[in-house]
Amino acid sequence: MKVAMAQINPIVGDIKGNLSKVIKRIEESKTLGADIVAFPEMVITGYPPLDLLHENAFINANKDAILSLSEETKGIVAVVGYVNSDENGHLYNAAAVFENGELHGVVHKTLLPTYDVFDEERYFEPGTQIEPLKVTIDDKEILIGVQICEDLWDEDYDVKVTDVLCSKGANLIINLSSSPFHVGKQFERERLVIEKATKNKTPVFLVNLVGGQDELVFDGRSVAADSRGEVIALGTQFEEELVITELDLESGEGEPLTKSSYDEEAEMFGALVLGIRDYFRKTGFKKAVLGLSGGIDSALTACIAVDALGPENVIGVSMPSKYSSDHSKTDAEELAENLGIKYIQAHIQEIVNAYHSTLDAPLDELRTHFEVDISQDDPVADENIQPRARGNILMDISNRLKDLRILVLNTGNKTEIALGYCTLYGDMTGGVGVIGDVSKIEVYKLSEYVNRKAGKQVIPKGSISKKPSAELKEDQFDPFDFDIVSPMVDEIVANRRSKKELLEMGYPSEVVEDVYRRLRLSEYKRWQAPPCIRITKKSFGTGWKMPIVNHFRE
Repeated sequence: MKVAMAQINPIVGDIKGNLSKVIKRIEESKTLGADIVAFPEMVITGYPPLDLLHENAFINANKDAILSLSEETKGIVAVVGYVNSDENGHLYNAAAVFENGELHGVVHKTLLPTYDVFDEERYFEPGTQIEPLKVTIDDKEILIGVQICEDLWDEDYDVKVTDVLCSKGANLIINLSSSPFHVGKQFERERLVIEKATKNKTPVFLVNLVGGQDELVFDGRSVAADSRGEVIALGTQFEEELVITELDLESGEGEPLTKSSYDEEAEMFGALVLGIRDYFRKTGFKKAVLGLSGGIDSALTACIAVDALGPENVIGVSMPSKYSSDHSKTDAEELAENLGIKYIQAHIQEIVNAYHSTLDAPLDELRTHFEVDISQDDPVADENIQPRARGNILMDISNRLKDLRILVLNTGNKTEIALGYCTLYGDMTGGVGVIGDVSKIEVYKLSEYVNRKAGKQVIPKGSISKKPSAELKEDQFDPFDFDIVSPMVDEIVANRRSKKELLEMGYPSEVVEDVYRRLRLSEYKRWQAPPCIRITKKSFGTGWKMPIVNHFRE
């Protein structure tokens, strides 16, 4: 028996386009002699559709699309994810099973996740019937157990969907997934598939979505294990693919695959590239503009953008002030030359001076009115004028060259966003955050990876080796030891470590107090930050739900 796993890249709301992709893969599967073809979770609607699920026209269009597939499935069994509804208006995350040109059955997802980026109980009712479906393959009747994504991830649930299906005689399990990426996630899926296959002595096929959707990345990497728990199929990461594997139906065994090597930095970089490429492709933007400071964050962002969009579609803007060092300006220019992108300079000092001269009189009036010492000055406000001028320049380029469909890229990293070490309406400007889920330590690792991959110094040595600085005043350097602070932030955000736990782990008490204070006080900034491409288990975005008003203190 040949089973095809169609890991395809749908677009949320593009029901006609998604349907066309499904039909194309069904035809390809039939041509290649597949007996069964399976598609990802909710592939007809795109995933996740969020509150589009509250629109009746959207639900009806997706159901009409599913019904139109009947004619296309002659000569094959097809399992397709969509959204079903009943006469009472209840919605179900569903899989339609077609056999030889007819809708043979519908399966509803049983386990509905409500953690991190998931909120399926907001939209769906859980399925209550867990039964395998009987289909005919080469005149032989077999039972296929169809389940949807979380139905496999049952460790924290009382109901074990896979075990129930196998206990009722399923000859193989087909799992339709839209499993978001984070670093190393492929190994978690593989482990689960192997464990379930081994425990039940039943082949398990997991077909996963691929592509970027808003902040989320789906990495594909569909996987199948035979009745021995041997991996017999593995989809390419970050690419659309029709993965076909043969299985002996009597024994449930297939041909084992040889394990490939793993490069964590390559995986992270590939996820970021896919996330940016699809963000642009699916929103209709064509070109990117970003500020090039000569620092490592903007350098890495530019490299990702070039891989995602091509150098002809990336514009780098150097925006020096009187505090910008010569080496920062030359490093920015060298990077642009190495990448082959369009490079321009826009000096901001006159704009900064104009801010001061324009505001002097109004501020004096306010100081007098509120009886504040007129001699008082605010160096932080003076510093913040500079990134705000830069943000305005980038937005103005995007606005004035609107026919080119230019989007501003934000270059802030996760550690800075966590600490609030960023200026609202300044260096937080942008349509999408490229490295907003990349810690400062990982920024260095990925920058070294870029140069290693290219076999040359793409990112200038100075950008990597120099001490981090925003260069907003004389002799200014970032006030953090990132070797300590960056992993500490990750422990707090990803693992919810308490102050006590961090102290027990050996972190300095004064640093723990400072980081916790900064993290808490900067929540209002993160609510206004651009969406960032998610590559870790816990990113700032839809999966991070903290209140702005928060008086809890440990």
